Amino acid sequence: MANVELIKKLRAQTGLGMHDIKKALDESNDNEANALVLLKEWGLSTVAKKSDRATSQGLVESYVHGGRLGAIVEVNCETDFVARNDEFKAFVKDIAMQVASMNPQDVEELLKQDYFRDPSKTIEELLTEVISKIGENVRISRFQRFELGV
Repeated sequence: MANVELIKKLRAQTGLGMHDIKKALDESNDNEANALVLLKEWGLSTVAKKSDRATSQGLVESYVHGGRLGAIVEVNCETDFVARNDEFKAFVKDIAMQVASMNPQDVEELLKQDYFRDPSKTIEELLTEVISKIGENVRISRFQRFELGV
């Protein structure tokens, strides 16, 4: 049976539901590393199931650095409820900062880049985490980067 403190720790770390965490810990005999691997695998299957859903809501967000560099991004989700969610808003802001700092040429290149806040994961992995936590399909639609004098 899963340890309550370990469940709390993994919940804080992943943002996933307690039921899923408990199930992963039970299947991995309370091995934290193995439970994280299971949760990641399950998250990927969840993302695949949601990938066909329409994303007609979302946010347009901008980030300006020092008045000389800026980016504007459009990130879509399924419902306006999620678009108002603080976690979704923070994700969209981070994507705008990523575009400003790393200057990707297109969404495909952006998804392959290391996340500026945590280089151990890519933007695609971050997107997968957000989809797993929020429970809706999320898509980075488009962006534009501006730099003074370029």
